[in-house]
Amino acid sequence: MSVTQAADPVCSISASTPATIIDARPRDLGGFSVRRTLPSSTRRTVGPFIFFDHFGPAVFAPGEGMTVRPHPHIGLATVTYLFEGEIIHRDSLGSHQAIRPGDINWMTAGKGIVHSERTHPDRRKEESCLHGLQLWVALPTAYEEVAPAFHHHPAATMPERKLGDVDVRIMAGSAYELSSPVESLSPLFYVDAVLPAGSELPLPPEHDERAVYVVEGAVRCGGERAEVGRMLVLAKGATTSVRSERDARVVLVGGAPLDGERYIDWNFVSSSKERILRAKRDWKEGRFPKVPGDEIEFIPLPE
Repeated sequence: MSVTQAADPVCSISASTPATIIDARPRDLGGFSVRRTLPSSTRRTVGPFIFFDHFGPAVFAPGEGMTVRPHPHIGLATVTYLFEGEIIHRDSLGSHQAIRPGDINWMTAGKGIVHSERTHPDRRKEESCLHGLQLWVALPTAYEEVAPAFHHHPAATMPERKLGDVDVRIMAGSAYELSSPVESLSPLFYVDAVLPAGSELPLPPEHDERAVYVVEGAVRCGGERAEVGRMLVLAKGATTSVRSERDARVVLVGGAPLDGERYIDWNFVSSSKERILRAKRDWKEGRFPKVPGDEIEFIPLPE
């Protein structure tokens, strides 16, 4: 996705868990509304995750749909995951992939990639729904300039297990003694968990930085209550669980802290401000590659 960055408020609480509460802020991506939790003004990252958008549930009337025109990225990997609907992904490597519920699309931008995200024309002929997440992972400094790559992982390849009454899926990294087939360049975890009312899920303790985001329903964690759009960032080393007040769905994210400061400007992430300036010039002056099959439109550099 394409973004415009702005500072946002975060509510910090005591040293007990959770350490930080972040309430998502609405963002309009050209007629398409999302909830954004990362980055925020006082919590930029959780592990290597530097961006967290929750879009939908959205209902599109006939003739409407997602229309994210071609736009560039550097220094990050985009991770797209759907609960409902479909997105057609195209990129400058020539990838052309339908993303459906349960799939993971992992696109490593590295030294530079361009992609678009759209609703298929056939789906625009009738009412359609869309609900999902897009996260960005900041790449380790040693890999910021790797060659771009794209990997699609069908839903059936994601490991699952039941912990008590809770169903968990490991979308990336490792947690709950399971490992995802998705290859990442840094230690992290990304888990989708469905909790029936009154159920409880212990949070994996082995990662330095961890957060819980509520997708549906309401939960309690470390004495704090959270509904849809709230992220609870845990204190380092805290042992705690998520308990559902009613049927709920949460995602868990985190991992090792980044290996240094990162800058984020529009769709670019880097440890170097100069590298971001160069990427902005390259996009403005047309030096990024085109997206085959989607060469006409593009998102201009914000002035």
